[in-house]
Amino acid sequence: MILSDQQILEEIEKGTIVLNPYNASCLGTNSYDVHLGKYLAVYIDRVLDAKKHNKIEVFEIPEEGFLLEPGTLYLGVTDEYTETHAHVPFLEGKSSVGRLGIDIHATAGKGDVGFCNQWTLEISVKMPVRVYYKMPVGQLIYFKVAGDIENFYNKKPNAKYNERTKFPVESMMWKNKF
Repeated sequence: MILSDQQILEEIEKGTIVLNPYNASCLGTNSYDVHLGKYLAVYIDRVLDAKKHNKIEVFEIPEEGFLLEPGTLYLGVTDEYTETHAHVPFLEGKSSVGRLGIDIHATAGKGDVGFCNQWTLEISVKMPVRVYYKMPVGQLIYFKVAGDIENFYNKKPNAKYNERTKFPVESMMWKNKF
């Protein structure tokens, strides 16, 4: 079951959902709009290796915006820091963003209960498009969890994305054993 706007507000008041900064005008009927943070990143190597730590180059979006090009994977970040302690957060792109040919996540739209950070976005585009710091980019939807939780993400010793940061984070696949 998806939380309604009133339920999201109740959870914010209880502290089980944290959105910082919070802006009441971003609260939709059953979602909360998030915005593109000021940093983007690209992988340094054009060929990536799942068993290797692939390094990224981080840069700030200039005031005049940044032109995204097809054929490049960009890592972005939400402007909002979020915490979710009792619900499963899902990040979806806004329809207006999709209509510009921008995908904001390749596969990782679902968060975990206990995720406390800004969201790294896996951005790709169908055609060249200019993006701007603080533009609306996605919406968070919260699902109720059935049953008790044993492994909160922020308490897992092997969680790869727990370090708080305002920058996009590269893939940590290389930390897996395979």
